[in-house]
Amino acid sequence: MSRLPDLEALAIFAKVADSQSFSGAAETLGLSNATVSKAVTRLEQQLKTTLLHRTSRRFALTDAGRTLAARAAHMLAEAEGAVSEALDMSIAPRGLVRLAAPMSFGMAYVAPALPEFLATHPDVSVDLHLSDEVIDLVGGGFDCALRIAALADSSLTARKLRPVARALVASPSYLDQRGRPTHPDDLARHACLGYAYMPSPDTWRFSNAAGEEVVVHPRGPLRANNSDALTASLCAGLGLFPQPDFIYWKDVADGHLETVMTDWRLPPIALHLVAPSGGPRPARVTAFMDYLAAKFSGPLWPGDTVGR
Repeated sequence: MSRLPDLEALAIFAKVADSQSFSGAAETLGLSNATVSKAVTRLEQQLKTTLLHRTSRRFALTDAGRTLAARAAHMLAEAEGAVSEALDMSIAPRGLVRLAAPMSFGMAYVAPALPEFLATHPDVSVDLHLSDEVIDLVGGGFDCALRIAALADSSLTARKLRPVARALVASPSYLDQRGRPTHPDDLARHACLGYAYMPSPDTWRFSNAAGEEVVVHPRGPLRANNSDALTASLCAGLGLFPQPDFIYWKDVADGHLETVMTDWRLPPIALHLVAPSGGPRPARVTAFMDYLAAKFSGPLWPGDTVGR
């Protein structure tokens, strides 16, 4: 394996050539004359050639020195530009932020919230990826994600933004025909729609204030990999399903759906903002995450009591 170029020595040599002086380069770089001289000597030894002639009265680059000085100056300018750009991006929000979010919540709440952020931060752009699957943030190159779940321990950093209530809902017409369940055992006589990305799609666990727990194995005519996709079937009277509040609230308010078995709850879930752990985040990511946290920690729809 070949050795890496001595980038420090090349940068010092570029400054020496530019200032035509070892002492001038040393003053510009904040180094001692001896350090500058040793760097040039080290470079000449590595390249096995003389780069400059220096006497008490004369300083002159050799042909090899002039060629190398031009390339080294270009390299140094590129490096200084890269560092300056990186520092600028770490101070002022600028660049691309990649966000993953659940499909239904993303369509209803995240996408409508983006114009305000982008108008406030014109130098930032957002790549929004919507999917109900759990995305590998590091492997997928994402800066952050919104997740609705009971989060397991992981290497990600997580900020809980709000609880997400789930209620068993069905259309009034379905309930008038099939009856209104009051206990989880009643669900054995009902059509229960399914959501593929529940932790246990074939098992619903309910508990009540008295501490009683009941496990139900739902059966029904439809399963989907997106909870919102079940809404039309619920409103059409196809069965029951425990929808999250941010989906069912409007259909309940409009009378298309009705909540039942309200004394029983499924395991609690919440909306979390997660990100890969590590060092300081770029300013664009910090600004975006702070915006999302503020936007989704409070009420999101009429009658939403979260944050009040």
